[in-house]
Amino acid sequence: MVNSLTTTCGDNQGFICPLLNALIPGQKDTWVPLVASLADLLLILLVAMLLRGIVHRVIDRIVRRAATHISPARTRIRSGRAKEAALLLTERRKQRAETLGSVLKHVATIVILGTAVLTVLERLAIPIAPLLTSVGILGVAVGFGAQELVKDFIAGMFMLLEDQYGVGDVVDLGSAVGTVEAVTLRITRLRDADGRVWYVRNGTITRVGNGSQGWSLAAIDVPVAYDSDVPAVREILKNVAKELWEDPEYHEKAIIEEPQVWGLEQISDAAVVFRLGAKTVPAQRDDVARELRIRVKEALDRESVSLAG
Repeated sequence: MVNSLTTTCGDNQGFICPLLNALIPGQKDTWVPLVASLADLLLILLVAMLLRGIVHRVIDRIVRRAATHISPARTRIRSGRAKEAALLLTERRKQRAETLGSVLKHVATIVILGTAVLTVLERLAIPIAPLLTSVGILGVAVGFGAQELVKDFIAGMFMLLEDQYGVGDVVDLGSAVGTVEAVTLRITRLRDADGRVWYVRNGTITRVGNGSQGWSLAAIDVPVAYDSDVPAVREILKNVAKELWEDPEYHEKAIIEEPQVWGLEQISDAAVVFRLGAKTVPAQRDDVARELRIRVKEALDRESVSLAG
């Protein structure tokens, strides 16, 4: 190793050896080659650390920009109650950006420092071919032993990149249904309607049903007696839908389109069933459905229309 260091000035002078020889003439065969070689190795490590720091800062800047950027299409909802949803969306974007940024920084560190270490070993005349072979064999062994873990990480990476779901979304993952509380590269944590917390490995998720992207549908069925006046009931329900749409507490705050009366959904010997539907902000679907039921009940009572038993 020492011999390889002292022969640096003869084999590959670079700029350090000529500089030292110019500053200290007559020392070419003494300690100048050793100092030059050590400085060369130190310079390699210093450049690697500097490059790593620059790459990390660029990634951090991209992550901050991605975490704070909100697309114009997602700023359509402007209600006070939607502020909570907007904050949740911001937190979701922040978590996704930070997770991807962490992965990118780890990959950059491994590549840059790994290249620097291999370069230093080569300068020290240490054969790196057996080392690379050993690392390759070890990687294959670890890959076989941790297939499920690798599968979870790859699935989590694509899930985050494609933004399939995030914190606050109500999702159906097949094995569990609930509200997403945390998303990592390995697992997704859900809380169901009963309060139970479910930990689902990303590699086991084969389908995702997301009820919180874009809009949700609040639909209610109204069964009235078979002998009721169908056009009159339909007109009552249309008035209810119009009143709810014009209510400033719901107009474009919880409801994004005017509710529609779809007409008769079912007919039996005892009842006819009307259906109303309204496109809502995902988090407001249940509230809108409850309000529709209350208003329909009050309107039918005023018109003395009885519900079917």
